[in-house]
Amino acid sequence: MPTAEQHSQEPQWLTAPQLRAWRELTFLMGQLPSVLEAQLKRDAGLSYLEYYVMAGLTEQPNHEMRLSDLANRSNAELSRLSHLISRLERRGFVQRMTDAGDGRYTKAVMTEAGLAHMAEAAPAHVAEVRGLVFDVLDDAEIEVLRSCAEKVNKHLR
Repeated sequence: MPTAEQHSQEPQWLTAPQLRAWRELTFLMGQLPSVLEAQLKRDAGLSYLEYYVMAGLTEQPNHEMRLSDLANRSNAELSRLSHLISRLERRGFVQRMTDAGDGRYTKAVMTEAGLAHMAEAAPAHVAEVRGLVFDVLDDAEIEVLRSCAEKVNKHLR
């Protein structure tokens, strides 16, 4: 419960530059996923989250990952991820397997069809990301973007 002293303190509002940066960032966080989702739906028949889950699997050894780890990586609740994996299974892109190292866990494993679909989908998606983000920034700005995102992500963890 807040103390009387905390109630009497003035809120620390954002400075004008902080407010401008915050507004731009929140607009970017809202707009970019929507634009990327539209491109992925149009070109690959995948949602933004489906694509990033499949991309995460393609980056792993043997193209597999425990569902719990995949949920953490994709910032999705396990139940939501489970439904997403079911949809991808019905399309033949992934399959569930019991983790041979620890039978208490279930893994998602990319199928050959899933890998082939990602090989087709990735070039258009990368072109979209390049066009929307990286083509409008110079190398120094890209490094600042990476550094800032890394710093905030570390703080969030």
